[in-house]
Amino acid sequence: MITFILNNKTITTSEHSGMTLLDFVRYEQRLTGTKIGCREGDCGACTVLVGTLESGYIEYQSITSCISPLGNAHGKHIVTVEGTNLQNKLTVIQEAMKANYATQCGFCTPGFVVALTGFTLSSSHKNYDNALDAISGNICRCTGYKAIEKAANQVVEKLNNKEKRSFDWLIANEFIPEYFSTIPKRLRELETKDRDQPKGKYVSGGTDLYVQQPDHLADNDVHLIAEKDYLKGINIKNGICTIGTNSTVSDLWNHKELNTIFPNLKKHLKLVSSEQIRNMASLGGNFVNASPIGDMTIFFLALNSDIGITTQGGKDRNLPLKNFYQGYKTFDLKDGELLKDIQLKLPKQNTYFNFEKVCKRTHLDIASVNSAASISVENNIISEAHVAIGGVAAIPKYLQDTSAFLTGKPLTSKTILEAQEVLQNEILPISDVRGTSDYKRLLGRQLFFAHFTELFPKQFTLNEFIEHA
Repeated sequence: MITFILNNKTITTSEHSGMTLLDFVRYEQRLTGTKIGCREGDCGACTVLVGTLESGYIEYQSITSCISPLGNAHGKHIVTVEGTNLQNKLTVIQEAMKANYATQCGFCTPGFVVALTGFTLSSSHKNYDNALDAISGNICRCTGYKAIEKAANQVVEKLNNKEKRSFDWLIANEFIPEYFSTIPKRLRELETKDRDQPKGKYVSGGTDLYVQQPDHLADNDVHLIAEKDYLKGINIKNGICTIGTNSTVSDLWNHKELNTIFPNLKKHLKLVSSEQIRNMASLGGNFVNASPIGDMTIFFLALNSDIGITTQGGKDRNLPLKNFYQGYKTFDLKDGELLKDIQLKLPKQNTYFNFEKVCKRTHLDIASVNSAASISVENNIISEAHVAIGGVAAIPKYLQDTSAFLTGKPLTSKTILEAQEVLQNEILPISDVRGTSDYKRLLGRQLFFAHFTELFPKQFTLNEFIEHA
């Protein structure tokens, strides 16, 4: 049985755990404010909030319910747009949307309201940029964005640009309904023993699988692993960072120590999908999706990461991530094996990391080409280099020859220009909907140059490279 709280109602259901949360909410509970749009997590019309009880405290995150399995709601608080309503009046978020004429056809409006409500409940700084991040996964097809942005700004002003507010403050100031204050106690009292999982396809966040094969997952047994503790957590010890494969991009985003080690981490991660997807998609899922343009795969390839693999029998093995991929959508993972964790050596003081991505829109889009680089420099000599690039080969490409060429060379324009020629010989892009092969080669060159102009701005300019390329 699946047990959770839906708005202000406790739910116990024997429905198939592989059906989508969206379908359960709309068709079984008749809460039709949560809309069906793309069914791919792209439009945000189906946005709901998921509240998870951790150490007596609830953390709320927005997700797209159209690609989330119902079973992942077990033990959680799920909030739809109906669950944000006050008695006979509008919430601050709803009033802001109304006052700024931020709704036209109205189809997308519930998703925006829920996402902005999640922003008020989140632990992020209550500023305008973070409010826009919260709705980066919501699309308005009537192009009412400026009005919606004004509504988001009005919400921020009402929050007084403070840190996370308590439930009591948010209730008293009409951001959320009063029942929210009862949820922590009710979640603690829920009967949420670990459920027996059937043998079936492993599913964590489901953000890729539910795009590819939603009907199959809804009709057949799935083995949900999102709540497996041994696949969770971020641990830093003795210069090694170990990240469980159930960790999400948001887990990296919110990790204070990682943000100290990688000062531009949030800037880089902001290029990855949208806030809703960052909240639910697992790193392990990104790796085994094996997409040649997987953002996080490229990210961790450039960090020269290793991956840990486990079986139900407990036999673990490790291998470099760059050796994991064997061909298009094929990789070194046997039946019954799971990716357990990612391990990387923390960068030294003289190591610099950068991630770049080009796509047709800034947020929530797959890359035409993406690239990451980790460069260590001592006395103006490149002591170590790791460069990865996506969208230019059948696999997420670790540039073995380019990285080896850079190592031991002086950090000069001549070295970088010569390394770019090596890069061009390592890649083999094809023409597709994201660009021609020539265009991707150009992007590969420009992103490679961008790593050095971004990391060493006093030494290099992009025009300097272009003139001599």
